[in-house]
Amino acid sequence: MSNVLAHSLLTDFDVDLFKSGKHYKLYEKLGSHICERAGVKGTYFAVWAPSAQQVSVVGNFNHWQDGEHKLNVRWDSSGIWEGFIPGIGHGELYKYKIHATHNGVVTEKADPYARRAEHPPQTASVVYKTNHTWKDKKWMDKRHKHNGLDAPISVYELHLGSWRRKQEEGNRSLSYSELATALVDYVKKLNFTHVEFMPIMEYPYDPSWGYQVTGYFAPTSRFGYPEELMTLIDALHASDIGVILDWVPSHFPEDPHGLGNFDGTACYEHPDRKKGYHQDWKSLIFNYERNEVRSFLISNAMFWLEQYHVDGLRVDAVASMLYLDYSREDGEWEPNDQGGRENLAVISLLKELNEALYGAFPDIQIIAEESTSFPMVSRPVFSGGLGFGMKWMMGWMHDTLNYFTRDAIYRNHHHNEISFSMTYGFTENFMLPLSHDEVVYGKGSILGRMPGDEWQRFANLRLLYTYMYTHPGAKLLFMGSEFGQGTEWNFQDQLDWYVLDYEIHSNMQKAFAAINGLYTSTPTLYEKQFDPAGFEWIAHDDSKNAVLSYIRKGNDPKTVIVCVFNMTPVPREDYRIGVPFFGRFREIFNSDALEFSGTGAYKNVDLTVINEGWNGKTHSTSITVPPLSGVIFELKAD
Repeated sequence: MSNVLAHSLLTDFDVDLFKSGKHYKLYEKLGSHICERAGVKGTYFAVWAPSAQQVSVVGNFNHWQDGEHKLNVRWDSSGIWEGFIPGIGHGELYKYKIHATHNGVVTEKADPYARRAEHPPQTASVVYKTNHTWKDKKWMDKRHKHNGLDAPISVYELHLGSWRRKQEEGNRSLSYSELATALVDYVKKLNFTHVEFMPIMEYPYDPSWGYQVTGYFAPTSRFGYPEELMTLIDALHASDIGVILDWVPSHFPEDPHGLGNFDGTACYEHPDRKKGYHQDWKSLIFNYERNEVRSFLISNAMFWLEQYHVDGLRVDAVASMLYLDYSREDGEWEPNDQGGRENLAVISLLKELNEALYGAFPDIQIIAEESTSFPMVSRPVFSGGLGFGMKWMMGWMHDTLNYFTRDAIYRNHHHNEISFSMTYGFTENFMLPLSHDEVVYGKGSILGRMPGDEWQRFANLRLLYTYMYTHPGAKLLFMGSEFGQGTEWNFQDQLDWYVLDYEIHSNMQKAFAAINGLYTSTPTLYEKQFDPAGFEWIAHDDSKNAVLSYIRKGNDPKTVIVCVFNMTPVPREDYRIGVPFFGRFREIFNSDALEFSGTGAYKNVDLTVINEGWNGKTHSTSITVPPLSGVIFELKAD
């Protein structure tokens, strides 16, 4: 009698959808599922291995012996092997032992659909059924208000392993459960609306930061159990904080237990190395032309949105997916059927992905990390776009950091760097990122880039954030940057929290919380953040003084926010600016405030709008702009 009993969760319709690339919930069918068969408790296993001649489940239960528990192949050309093993339940370790049809290759693989994996460096999958009762109905019912393009979106990007650590306990990372208290309180205090977790899907290699995934459906066991991650998400939602996950459909590692060479052939990866191998990252590229792989990827994105209640995905390295010649020399790539460099299969996949995800969850956001000028990334599929909700504004990031790195004495010669973003600022729904990539590999911290003495460096940083958080678009900041960490990010240790013992750093944190709070509580700064009607220049051309000024507008036509930035250490007193109408004009934020470690010496009180045109506006007023500072005003019509 066979140790594996015939059983299936798959219908003919499931198989047809899978083979046509249209099955978006494969996690309900493939992988390991605890169930009963004819009154007997056990686990059903199903795995796609189309070029296998034998597939066995191996684990502690059979002393990892090949051939003891052989799965049955379906006779519908799906390439799926399946079967029910009695007596196996929650917590059992297992892998698939796969014999290839050709060349005698035998692989031992983790389950691509496993819900839990062993703690690295161990690599087995775990039979797992989550047991969590969600408590976030209140959030889920209203999250469309928090995730809308007309809502404030300020994202705190973090790496869970190195945000905080228990140094007294061997410098270990915090667990999901511990983060549910410490992280939630901190994010709320700093006025962020969302968190973004760098990849938390199971990964074998710590220095990859999670971007080399082997367990696409398993939250990493480094920080605890799946239910504990769910508890963390519940806690964030209870405090009205959205959760975005980094998602990596661009490549995967060649680790022996991973997706590569899964059944002795290129199963998940493209067989042509010109399309299937990342030279930069020494990793494999998914075969986007294969329907079963498309089903895998869309199902995986759907899984995190459905099963973990996440509020959005940030799709990593989209540019590397879109272009066949990405990081390749002539002769290392081949044009598409139309003679171009675009990966047509990826374009169709991304459109299908976004339509499927937004169709199922209209109140989420899918954000592209895309660094090229590929058109209409964040425009709807029906109008010819890729269908993302937002796109990272990499040009703004590079230009802005280049500008702020310059000594103030030279900035008037590079004024266009700081104003150029608005020439294309509404071609996409942009998110302004100062991400983890900007604080590693010798780039230094954001504070470390700022020129001048200590006072000037912190003044520059406050100025940068004031500019960033009043510039149109959503915002993202990497952990540690909010309090002016001086060193580069080190994934093996916690942030430099000790610097908050120094007043200049604690005041920097206070300044950041204030400007973030101004953005998230001021509708005029976010209601039209992706609409050109929400922005108007006052003066983009005052390079002589290195002063930049603009107006932000929301739905209320009688209220505008006026933003003025002095990029030099020379105060600009009696500086006249044009405004669009007469009204009450008051300062609502000044990055030079004494409580932020500014000078506190330059205040704007008793301001008067006069009926004298300036900067092409009908009215004007005279203000003081402190050195290396941003000053924000509110103008309300009488």
